[in-house]
Amino acid sequence: MNPSGSDHPSALELVEQKNRRGVVSFVRRSPRLTPQQQRLWDQFADRWLIEVPREGNSTSIDPQHQVDLAATFGREAPLIIEIGPGMGESLAPMAAARPDANVLAFEVYRPAIARILAKIDRVGAENVRVVQANAVDGLRQIAPEGGVDELWMFFPDPWHKSKHRKRRLLNHEFAELVASRLASGAVWRLATDWADYARQMRAVLDDHPAFESLYPGSFAPRWADRPVTKFEQRGIDEGREIFDLAYRRRPR
Repeated sequence: MNPSGSDHPSALELVEQKNRRGVVSFVRRSPRLTPQQQRLWDQFADRWLIEVPREGNSTSIDPQHQVDLAATFGREAPLIIEIGPGMGESLAPMAAARPDANVLAFEVYRPAIARILAKIDRVGAENVRVVQANAVDGLRQIAPEGGVDELWMFFPDPWHKSKHRKRRLLNHEFAELVASRLASGAVWRLATDWADYARQMRAVLDDHPAFESLYPGSFAPRWADRPVTKFEQRGIDEGREIFDLAYRRRPR
């Protein structure tokens, strides 16, 4: 029985159960680093990487573990989280442009993190920290309830085959988890180059009582602050339309 007294699991319990069962929203890839990536890791990990204990696999976080973000960043500041920054092409410059915010990124791929760390160093963004973790564990274990001031989720894996769509990250259960972490008035910015996923995102978030669209009835215009990455440009070159979305957390 869940804490509310119901025999049915809550939305947060459902997303946690799915995570424990191993249904993941990303492709499992080799964590092996090339010699160059290992050098980047060795050079920068102590500076910008938050190491966390695991529970079962390399993208999990021990549920008993807690992170003091103020101590980790060395200050209290508005918190921005990016989910799945990839190689950090947008994360690094966007964080550097926001020196008054603490920017926390959750990325599952170790080789990608090595590249991210190098980009952070290149732009001199001292306000960034990276955790190797899946989005569910990262938000559940590290993000403070009601303490996230902005969330970025750009180009999550689309899982475009019908039989794989259950693996898409953005569903009602995940939206419930995000809603629990966003502060009142916080903005969730999203982008995808898959029309079907864009429609799913809108359907989920338009239906969720905790969110209101900044552009009711339509997609958002392209967010000028988000750099065009190589990944995005490849989608454009292949003829795919880019869809931006922006939702605000309603007052609690």
